[in-house]
Amino acid sequence: MAKTGMLGLAARRAAAVCFAAAVLAAWLVGAGAAQEAQAGGRTADDPVVALEATPARLVMRVGEAAAVGVVGVTRSGMRVEVSVRLVGPRSAVRVRRGVVTAVAAGEYELAATYAEPDGETVALAVPVTIDWPAVSEVRVSVEGGARLFAGTAVGARAEAVHGDGTRRPRPQVAWRSETPGVASVDRFGRVAGVAPGAARIVASVEGVEASVALEVEPFGGQSLELEGLPGSVRTGDVVRLRAVVRDGQGAVLEGVPVEWSHRYEAPEGVRAPSAAAQMRDASFVADVPGLYTVVAAAGPLAAKGTFEVLARDVFQQLEILGQGREQRVRTTDFWVFEGRDGRDYALTGAKRSDGHGFVWDVTGPNIFKTDSIQVDARSVNDMKVSPDARYATMTREGASDRRNGLVVLDLADPAHPVIASEVSGYGLTGGVHNAFPTETHVYALANGDKYVILDVSDLYNPRYVGEYDHPDSRLHDVWVMDGLAYSAEWGNGLVVVDVGDGRWGGSPENPVFVSSYPLPTGSTHAVFPYVSKSTGRHYVFVGDEIMNRRGLAWEGPGPGRGSYQLPYDPQTGMHGVPLATQGHVQIIDFSDPENPEMIARYEVPEYGTHNIWVEDDKLYQAYYEGGLRIVDVSGDLMGNLYTQGREIAVFKPFDPAGYIPNSPMTWSAMPFKGRVFFSDTNSGLWSARLVPRSRPVS
Repeated sequence: MAKTGMLGLAARRAAAVCFAAAVLAAWLVGAGAAQEAQAGGRTADDPVVALEATPARLVMRVGEAAAVGVVGVTRSGMRVEVSVRLVGPRSAVRVRRGVVTAVAAGEYELAATYAEPDGETVALAVPVTIDWPAVSEVRVSVEGGARLFAGTAVGARAEAVHGDGTRRPRPQVAWRSETPGVASVDRFGRVAGVAPGAARIVASVEGVEASVALEVEPFGGQSLELEGLPGSVRTGDVVRLRAVVRDGQGAVLEGVPVEWSHRYEAPEGVRAPSAAAQMRDASFVADVPGLYTVVAAAGPLAAKGTFEVLARDVFQQLEILGQGREQRVRTTDFWVFEGRDGRDYALTGAKRSDGHGFVWDVTGPNIFKTDSIQVDARSVNDMKVSPDARYATMTREGASDRRNGLVVLDLADPAHPVIASEVSGYGLTGGVHNAFPTETHVYALANGDKYVILDVSDLYNPRYVGEYDHPDSRLHDVWVMDGLAYSAEWGNGLVVVDVGDGRWGGSPENPVFVSSYPLPTGSTHAVFPYVSKSTGRHYVFVGDEIMNRRGLAWEGPGPGRGSYQLPYDPQTGMHGVPLATQGHVQIIDFSDPENPEMIARYEVPEYGTHNIWVEDDKLYQAYYEGGLRIVDVSGDLMGNLYTQGREIAVFKPFDPAGYIPNSPMTWSAMPFKGRVFFSDTNSGLWSARLVPRSRPVS
């Protein structure tokens, strides 16, 4: 994965030089069209009634860029320059200053909007057709490098590569065998050994072919034994099995392909679910209790074993301790910490807050404000505190002078922080959505494009030391642990960089790419690295953010479900409608940093995830409309944790006096000193605790 990522990285950087000239030429065309429009000369009674785009339709390939010029057309037919907002679906295109970059193949629309001073809005849809680049190479591999024997089967995989080094998602592969008397292949790439001999399997994608040679060996197995069968396990426990094939002399035959399956028997009176369990190679995990029989087959041999799966039974009561209600603004990210005066505090950010962040005393159950900090901003999305509670970071977006950036707070008096410094250069002017503070450095997102690294040894004089900008990426979140920076880069998924680990030669002054892992949704929003307390395995929890339910049967509550969530207006009857989201958390095994592997997920239907925290083998997940959800992530992980009975507690913060009443929208969660704190955009900051179990809970 890392090697492929580095090849793609170099290819994309080279391609970027070629694209720059094309983008400049396209921009000049669009700018020329706009210059033809008249900048003035129209009267107040000649409003803009339509928009006109040049070109009127875009046809592109993934990775290409083109400029779109949009002008207004008045009632009298005059073409005039107007300030137009141009956007498109994030998963498909990137739009910056009128330049559109194609991200994913498909049929889409750009939305151009212009608002007249009297409030009338004019809109235009610009169709966009995006195709994939041509396939230049096909690579074929055989599952796990397994041996193939007559009567057994293995999986083959084809990878299609574009000329710029990127890979085609889900390529349409045509398979064939050049030696069908020795080995056959079906349309899914399953290769079956027919008779001993040399075989060749061919994969073709859009006329580009590649092949793999296989040797089919005689099958000499005489017996098959199943090892690793448990007496009983709980739902969600991963069972590692092993099938041992022996020849006539009792010697073990290595590398024999084994096919696995299972059968489920429901407890009396229970109707069997459609998917009671799953197997991945020789690993098994059950979603529901019952009796399971696992079957291993190799050629003509088979072995089976039965075991019982019990309910996981990890439920705990969640007791609400307090609420710091906030109904005037939308509460966003927060951080809880022990101040230097020995009391506990929380800092919260807010949207539509006129640049205010807030300070709360959370020492006891009664949460109360001690102060607020105002900066020039429309929204303060993120507030974080350094591990030593020496300082905090406050991010700014929507400044009146368009000079956003990072604000550093001195926490010497934790109840009343003061602004130590502001940094708006190095690309931070465009807006800072998130930041991550360590004791000595801050990693600040710069306009969703890169993260800038600042040395804050002197809080009052932060010093720029480095930055990392992943090619062709849109950055949303970064988290630093043990010298590695883990970032959420939307379509590029998880990106990991050495910023002090040292194994790859990286430091804050010289960040070095380690590996990347694209996620299937293309909406990678949040990351949280974690070393399992029970297994020692290194996981990265990666969350989606999809701010719509487009294409699903339940698309949401109707008009107003977009990102402009506003309180209900009794005069107009508008707004006051909750958002609608989707998405889930994907869990990646990062034990081998250069070869990460997705192993499990946590997916709650009809809701979308936001920020993540993991501690003591518990996942504290802010799940937007789904509320706060606490999940058992102990032991090996596999499958969907939601269906395995791993949820410990769920709480949806309904508040009749909220920003939008009775509309849970949980943003972040954080455990602290035996309590659980969580923020909700519509109701403020909450605290709770898990009540210890004194008896079995049914």
